[in-house]
Amino acid sequence: MTIAFSTPFTYTSRASRIVFGAGTLARLDAELDELCIRRALILSTPEQRALAERVHDLAPDRCAGIFDRAVMHVPVETAEAGVKAARDIHADGLIAAGGGSTIGLAKAIALDTCLPIVAIPTTYAGSEVTPIYGLTDRGEKRTGKSARVLPRTVLYDASLTLTLPAAASAASGLNAIAHAAEGLYAQDSNPVMSIFAEEGIRSLVEGLPAVCRDTQDMNARELTQYGSWLCGTVLGSVGMALHHKLCHTLGGLFNLPHAEMHSAILPYALAFNLPAVPQALLRMERALGTDDPVSALHAFAHRIGLNVTLASLGVTPADLDRAAEAAMRSPYFNPRPLSERAIRHLLELAWTGEAPTRASFAGFDMSASSVA
Repeated sequence: MTIAFSTPFTYTSRASRIVFGAGTLARLDAELDELCIRRALILSTPEQRALAERVHDLAPDRCAGIFDRAVMHVPVETAEAGVKAARDIHADGLIAAGGGSTIGLAKAIALDTCLPIVAIPTTYAGSEVTPIYGLTDRGEKRTGKSARVLPRTVLYDASLTLTLPAAASAASGLNAIAHAAEGLYAQDSNPVMSIFAEEGIRSLVEGLPAVCRDTQDMNARELTQYGSWLCGTVLGSVGMALHHKLCHTLGGLFNLPHAEMHSAILPYALAFNLPAVPQALLRMERALGTDDPVSALHAFAHRIGLNVTLASLGVTPADLDRAAEAAMRSPYFNPRPLSERAIRHLLELAWTGEAPTRASFAGFDMSASSVA
């Protein structure tokens, strides 16, 4: 079977500068100068305050302050406090040093202020190369897209990931794979992003086991970071589907850890959707080197130590009903028709951790795509 071009497509290249390689953090001052940033606000989580201070020391004349209150899912209150901090120091740019929570906060501030972002990622979240933002208000996570939140420059320095523990590396890497896998059957998918997705998944599947065996393996860290960049670029260039809708719903409702939640849901979302999208299935087979990518991905997660279920994250059976109902209120596009019953079944599988098979969703309709 070969890849077929069955429909016309549109591909838009988004302007972003990627600086990749161990030690690139040392180029921060020059990159800030390139963007004419003179008074940057540095953002981090409380736990990564030391990194924020290191960033400040690399460009002290261009950094006017540190805001270290980034948290998961970007509560609107935190975003508002970040906007105030930026305005109080008359910031003309933002430096996001950390993972998805920090980069998400930078995006929320940029959405309000239009300040340019320089991203220094320390995980494999991929948010640094997307124009997607998310804000959580009273238990509901709202997402959107805006060119103003896309970081202008990304410094990929794999040496900054060496302190990321094996378990966190594994979960973050599965999160990145989810971005690419859904990009393969997005409503606006295109051949360029499908190539990125396949290469990104292949790189992560090769690099993550080595990272988990030896967190100081720089070659594996760089390969994994390369894969996360490709997968994040896919997420930023095409739309999302069922997997991301469920993760956004669960994250907003129950404040679950972002990467772990993605790893718990991904095999089941793919088990549901891949039978309806043969071209995406073929690329997943090639990326994973198997004719059963769903089972292989579930086994891969266990092999790198990710035995995560929704139950282990604290979700209750009653929560599954609430999440299924909430996910159907405003569903994303999906290549296979959705129903509350199907979503409830998927969530139950992810709750128990039962291995997905080709027959996991055999009783559900596949006759037409669902567009919201």
